[in-house]
Amino acid sequence: MGGGLSGLYAAYLLEKKGIDYVLLEARHRIGGRIQSVASNGSKPLLGMKTSVDRFDLGPSWFWPDFQQQLSQLVEELELERFAQFEDGDMMVERSVNEAPIRTRSYVNSPTSMRLLGGMSALTDALYQRLDPKRVLTGHKVRQLRKTEQTIELNIELNSELDFEANNQDDSKETTWSASHVLLAMPPRLVEHNIEFIPALPQDLVKQWRATATWMAPHAKYFAVYDTPFWREQGLSGSANSARGPLTEIHDATAPGGHAALFGFFGIPPHVRQSVTEDELKRHCRAQLVRLFGVQAETPVADFFKDWSQDPFTATTIDAKSDGQHATTPPSKATTGLWQDHLVGIASEWSRQFPGYVAGAIEAASLGVQALTEEITK
Repeated sequence: MGGGLSGLYAAYLLEKKGIDYVLLEARHRIGGRIQSVASNGSKPLLGMKTSVDRFDLGPSWFWPDFQQQLSQLVEELELERFAQFEDGDMMVERSVNEAPIRTRSYVNSPTSMRLLGGMSALTDALYQRLDPKRVLTGHKVRQLRKTEQTIELNIELNSELDFEANNQDDSKETTWSASHVLLAMPPRLVEHNIEFIPALPQDLVKQWRATATWMAPHAKYFAVYDTPFWREQGLSGSANSARGPLTEIHDATAPGGHAALFGFFGIPPHVRQSVTEDELKRHCRAQLVRLFGVQAETPVADFFKDWSQDPFTATTIDAKSDGQHATTPPSKATTGLWQDHLVGIASEWSRQFPGYVAGAIEAASLGVQALTEEITK
């Protein structure tokens, strides 16, 4: 359940093992919190060929030096990687009353790496290796009912038009049966959106509800340009700001594509919701002008993603989250009917990298391993 990275990687492993499966995704796209858009802000269609000129609305970086399982998968899928641009000075805004200052940029160690074509190149490559008939979008699981023999899934079906219009009046329902379920959704979202019959153990429910969803309270802004003019000024494109609205800014340019700057919003979700999208963009452009000069005033395109407004990522609780990576909760029930039939495999269930891209790979592989051991008993 869930067509983000962990769900796609689990399906990839199951397909290689010859184990029967189906992947159910509520959205009408794959990728989950991994979403890369073209330089004009358009979203690629399912199965569309990956373009170099794409930008990550979700996670962008990984660190091969210590995330070796993810790095090996990138190599296996023959994806191209490149280092985050960090050459040159950075800009710092210390307060509303002080002009920005230029200072020596810090360099991350180990190096932050990105994928050519955005992080969606990874999810696209996995999808292309699956049987497309087994990947079903527009399928929102509402209820899981455990019987003695199977798990019954109550599923709401929405057309893409109904989905975009948030129209649930014309939705249809269907019921499927499965022997095991892998939850490729954040724990808090599982607890919030899915009814379990019989109920899960209360201590497990409380821990899942308390586990913050990575990206859920965050928002990102992108400004796309024809050239990375800041590099000509000896700037890295990096900036830190106590003034905002963006608190952390980086160069988002990819080799062979448009130049771009992106930043994370520092203002909380409820404040962002009180301002129109156009006004938010205007404030962001004004900040980039303060930091990088008048050339930043007229991007060829700009866009932003507020994950706190994505119902398949965030709940109302997430609006109050501090945005930090959560402590790993238990991934399954250890007693009762659900024992050995249900396991969480989203990134938040990773032991080493909860909330990170690498965490989705680790959690999925552990979930598939446990499933394989169970069905071969």
